[in-house]
Amino acid sequence: MSPSKKNKKVSASVAIDYSSFADKCVEELKVLQDNLTNEYDLDWYENWFYNHATGLLTFSTGDKELNFRYFDVGSYSERSKTWKWSWDNTSTPDEIKEKTQLVRSFGERSNFPKLITGQFESNEAESWEFAAIATKLSNGIGVYRPVNDKQLMIFLVITEFVDNETAKNIKDRYVKCSTHEYRRRAFVCRHLNATTKVGFEEAFETVEGMELLEDDDFQAWCNECEAVRLQEGEWNDKSMAFARIKVVCEKCYFEMKALNLNTDI
Repeated sequence: MSPSKKNKKVSASVAIDYSSFADKCVEELKVLQDNLTNEYDLDWYENWFYNHATGLLTFSTGDKELNFRYFDVGSYSERSKTWKWSWDNTSTPDEIKEKTQLVRSFGERSNFPKLITGQFESNEAESWEFAAIATKLSNGIGVYRPVNDKQLMIFLVITEFVDNETAKNIKDRYVKCSTHEYRRRAFVCRHLNATTKVGFEEAFETVEGMELLEDDDFQAWCNECEAVRLQEGEWNDKSMAFARIKVVCEKCYFEMKALNLNTDI
């Protein structure tokens, strides 16, 4: 006798109710927020600073620092009464909003319009819901909302603690450029500039935005410096003295490269 159809197991997907899911995420976030504050004593620190270039959120008092990695969830405008997901914000760097794709994908699978629409009418309470959902889906450890005077509430999900030595190594690889704000550092000879073609030699082939190994930096020098280097047979005191290496930002580096290689800037 064949098994009865009544004994067959039937698998079915259970629909998720958005309101119940959001409420649960908010309750879980409240616990995470308390744990974060208690474990790291965040209220003790007088200053805060977040940097989209380094991906670090820093709290400080005097020479005491506390650092975390974070990602940008989105923002709520008190002026327009709208929420905007960071994945829909072209001014937010890709690497700092990449994790919001987890929310978007979840929203698509669950058919939750508010998680897949870039910008829409909302309110502050709902914005906290969105941040709580992002925290849940990314296994974050809390949320930080920087205080600002632009009537714009920015929500950052904190993902992990970063020890000060690691944070310093990360920050040291970035420079504040007068033109391009914070960017990764690059090294060029004194002759390279943004207006005159002098040739462009690199330590290795590069493209803007590429990942670098921990010990690598963007490095370039002009034709004259290359001639001296070849004459000396290596980079030594004489060739280095002629080059007089200076620090620029990554954007400046690739503008110089574009100028010298006749590509579009």
